[in-house]
Amino acid sequence: MTDQDTGLLELEVGNVANGGFCVARHEGRVVFVRHALPGERVRARVTDTTRNFLRADAVEIIEASPDRVVPPCPFAGPGRCGGCDWQHASLPAQRALKAAVVEEQLQRLAGITRTVVVEEVPYPVDSEVVPPPGLGWRTRVQFAVSGGAVGLRRHRSHDIEPVDECLIAHPGVELMGIERKRWPGASGVEGIVSATTGDRLVVLRGRDRRKIRVPRLDVPVRLVRGKPEPGANLPYVRESVSGRLFQVSGSGFWQVHPGAAQLLADAVVAALEPKPGDIALDLYCGVGLFAGVLADRIGADGLVVGIESDGQAVRDARFNLRDLPNVSIERGPVEEVVADLEFGRADSSSRTQNKRGGTGHQGGIHVRRADLVVLDPPRTGAGREVVDHIARLAGRKIAYVSCDPATLARDLSYFGEKGWTLETLRAFDAFPMTQHVELLATLVKG
Repeated sequence: MTDQDTGLLELEVGNVANGGFCVARHEGRVVFVRHALPGERVRARVTDTTRNFLRADAVEIIEASPDRVVPPCPFAGPGRCGGCDWQHASLPAQRALKAAVVEEQLQRLAGITRTVVVEEVPYPVDSEVVPPPGLGWRTRVQFAVSGGAVGLRRHRSHDIEPVDECLIAHPGVELMGIERKRWPGASGVEGIVSATTGDRLVVLRGRDRRKIRVPRLDVPVRLVRGKPEPGANLPYVRESVSGRLFQVSGSGFWQVHPGAAQLLADAVVAALEPKPGDIALDLYCGVGLFAGVLADRIGADGLVVGIESDGQAVRDARFNLRDLPNVSIERGPVEEVVADLEFGRADSSSRTQNKRGGTGHQGGIHVRRADLVVLDPPRTGAGREVVDHIARLAGRKIAYVSCDPATLARDLSYFGEKGWTLETLRAFDAFPMTQHVELLATLVKG
């Protein structure tokens, strides 16, 4: 029903939907409602209208869910910062909502019925400061700038919500004082900290980065102006996983939760069960996290081939894994490199070759398959072409790391068409207070 005096919709809120919404209906039309929880009765303000559905923000809670809590952040709420989706829900409720989304996407897009439990990602026990549960985890924060003032984008908007503190930002990011400074000439400022080494970095963006006036920050940091140029030796942060240091230059990809990289590395190894002498593929390998931990397990008689399209990430990966003769890092789009990838093995030496000039170790007898494959694609997923190549190359197990339930479910359906089945699925709450969840699917043949 519609409140004629206020122009608000009174809604009975139904199930959670992918994207940080819950589903309601008004006069037969679907309404995707933010800032609500399943089972609540709310008054909501329409924020967007399409032919098929409405979007709305719950601005008044008539009947509250027992899972509702007061948002810890003063900038959260209808029309405010869009960085968090579930600050109004308890942490156990957030994980249950994410599990429900994953289950629904698997069933709807892949025809897979699976009970999902979203696991907590522990904060490292050796951290100097351990924030309250669900807060202080984001080691990489992109701030928007308007007129020199810093803030965060509002939901589905270019408008900026000015903030003086982000509660999900890691304490090391907050120590820089980015939000409390002015940044004339900048359009964006990214604060980056390594939770394992304490390295700090600020990446600046702007139409003319030479004209950005950099304020004096509260702690020493290194600065990067804009996107890395090919061949540039840029400042970086060092991250430690399984006793190995990984250099990550500029805004390069790394897991943002302090405990996520180690947890995922251990989970991938446990899922794939690598054996000495195995051949493994690490697709979308970034700076070499999974390639590094797998190489240690397969030993000198095995081979790990990492594939990555980003030039700076490739340079970092080759540097990070330079002491591992059983690792080869190939640069190029995954769908192109895997199309012409061949493996060879002779006694204790192995090699990879591809038409793009990849390097490896000289060997002899060609083998057609990799024993193991791990892939960690962007949010858009791998897609049918890459799945077809993986299905052709993979021999024993596939580990698929994903941050998007919908694209993972879609790709699992493609794998199913090729005879691969979902063996196990783990879900991790690597992004508390938000809709996002990290997933690890393990697939086997038949």
